[in-house]
Amino acid sequence: MSSLLTQVAQRLGRAQRVAVLTGAGMSAESGVPTFRDAQTGFWSRFKPEDLATPEAFARQPEVVWNWYAWRRELVGKAEPNPGHRALVDLATRVPALQVVTQNVDGLHQRAGLARVIELHGNLMRTICSRCGRTVETWTAEASPPRCLTCNGWLRPDVVWFGESLPHDALTQAVEIVGAAEVALVVGTSGLVEPAASLPRLALARGAFVVEINLTPTPLTPQASAFLAGPAGEVLPDLVTRLA
Repeated sequence: MSSLLTQVAQRLGRAQRVAVLTGAGMSAESGVPTFRDAQTGFWSRFKPEDLATPEAFARQPEVVWNWYAWRRELVGKAEPNPGHRALVDLATRVPALQVVTQNVDGLHQRAGLARVIELHGNLMRTICSRCGRTVETWTAEASPPRCLTCNGWLRPDVVWFGESLPHDALTQAVEIVGAAEVALVVGTSGLVEPAASLPRLALARGAFVVEINLTPTPLTPQASAFLAGPAGEVLPDLVTRLA
């Protein structure tokens, strides 16, 4: 493992463009429950499809709003972990580093990364389900509250099952990954499309693809290197070797 870390650090040290793809495993180390792990207590009687689809919101807007409000509270209490902070450090050591994340918690930004491509949106943002505008204030008389502009229901700015990823975010992600010399794939199962296709795109373009995860995934046999372990340990070790 030590020699492999050194090899990866050497490749990073020579790279001009680095892409970092992060998933739920990265946030789990900060105490943020994964999507399905959040089905606990009162919410254990609901299936994800009962809480995270446009149809569910249309059918039970109050239930869906309250579940996301509860998740927002959990995320608000979480703090960036050493893995998040290591990426901030890494960004100062390579000419161009870009993070593309499937996470919706904003922990990369809170750690200090200025620009993050969010494929699945951001739980801490709120938009109007009717006019689509981002909303920062509303009256709390109803659950969910109403848009002060068009009176539509407000909803979290996240991608639900059955919805397309934001076009601009996906386009930027494809461009970033396609141009990367090194791609780090951190804490993702490699099962959720279209994000799961991004590491394969990097490989097809000749990038050195490094997977960092607790356990192997469908990507592991194809990856240039597999570093087993939590991101909060592997990434700081990797950055230290760059120094």
